Amino acid sequence: MGNRTQTDREKDILQRAAKVLPQGSLGNLNYDLIVNRGKGSHVWDESGNEYIDYLLGSGPMIVGHANSSVMEAVLSQLNSGTTFFATNEKSVELAEEIVKAVPCADKVRFCSTGSEATLYAMRVARSFTKKDKILKFEGGFHGMNDYALMSMSPSKLLDFPQAEPDTAGIPKSLQSEMLIAPFNDLETTSAIIDRYSDELAGVIVEPFQRLLPPKQGFLEGLREITSHYEIPLIFDEVVTGFRFSYGGAQDYYGVVPDICTLGKAIGGGFPLTAIAGREEIMTHFDSDKVGKEGFMPLIGTLNGNPVACAAGLATLDILKQDGIYDGIYDTGRKVMEGLQNILDNSEIPGKVVGEPVLFDVFFTAEEVYDYRSTLKADSQRLSRFNQLLLECGVLKGTTKFYFSTEHDDKDVERTLAAFGEAIDIMKSE
Repeated sequence: MGNRTQTDREKDILQRAAKVLPQGSLGNLNYDLIVNRGKGSHVWDESGNEYIDYLLGSGPMIVGHANSSVMEAVLSQLNSGTTFFATNEKSVELAEEIVKAVPCADKVRFCSTGSEATLYAMRVARSFTKKDKILKFEGGFHGMNDYALMSMSPSKLLDFPQAEPDTAGIPKSLQSEMLIAPFNDLETTSAIIDRYSDELAGVIVEPFQRLLPPKQGFLEGLREITSHYEIPLIFDEVVTGFRFSYGGAQDYYGVVPDICTLGKAIGGGFPLTAIAGREEIMTHFDSDKVGKEGFMPLIGTLNGNPVACAAGLATLDILKQDGIYDGIYDTGRKVMEGLQNILDNSEIPGKVVGEPVLFDVFFTAEEVYDYRSTLKADSQRLSRFNQLLLECGVLKGTTKFYFSTEHDDKDVERTLAAFGEAIDIMKSE
């Protein structure tokens, strides 16, 4: 087993955190550690323990921590000012790059969080169609806004298309404005869209839902039926944008939505997200082009912040280089296949699900293809696996292995060794 230890200093910080932070954490992870620094594909905690990092800040650090090119761009911008609440060249350059790269993007509007981006994407769809209801998919994660937190992790498993609030504090009146469909089930989804087409303002979907790849024909069918009824299709690409390919999941899967949300990679580790879409829809952000009733303001103190844009541009410059995505996929594939092989050779049922750049294990022998099928997996076993990996010097999120340009064969070798050690311990328990 790994030799992870904890110093008095780290224990003290954890105790201080418990006094001032609910649950003693930022609400993202509940691991018993304080991260001190990161470099490349590794991070270190306050006790000096080193970890191969597959958390990557929940995805943004796609070119690794403290990347020299990104840091140089950030430091250069810092010397010219940190924020202006006004249009700046870095924000224009980043918008230009997004428009060139992302198939659906004619225009771009920046904000600071994924929750904002999806909220505004749904709102602009309502502005465009003058309708109210939005269809989302059960288990789909679109941030923390009230509309997104419907049937993201439902426990009642209501009949479709009924929505179930995921959190306290959401007005009951919003429940009827969200329709819920099962991911990867085109027949049921199409029937719901047929029935509610006169009321639907938009359909929002993660083209790759959490860890679930779309079944053959699912996204294509979704595109076809939304086009038929002229309902805007929104791809939430906060996670997949510039990760699955330079053009995102819409390029990778070959299905182009009307609107998309972007984040993580485009901010290079800083708070920056975007809504991008077709010109006729994005004009609703332009008071000069639509009447007062159609105009949708988007105001935010740090929207298009030049430091974040500089970091994003430097990150995208790296991702544009020849062979970069081939390298990330190759590394991820070795870890993905290696984990499945270890599971296959053990007596523990498990399926590694996802794409080589983003995946995790479900401890089940059954097929996993939508939210309800994920519930068959043993979540306690996954928590134990995650904890054992942490003890072996491998850091990942509650669910998901993220990969960067900086993970290498040495990381792969150490990670597979940690997998083997963790699974061996779990077999003996």
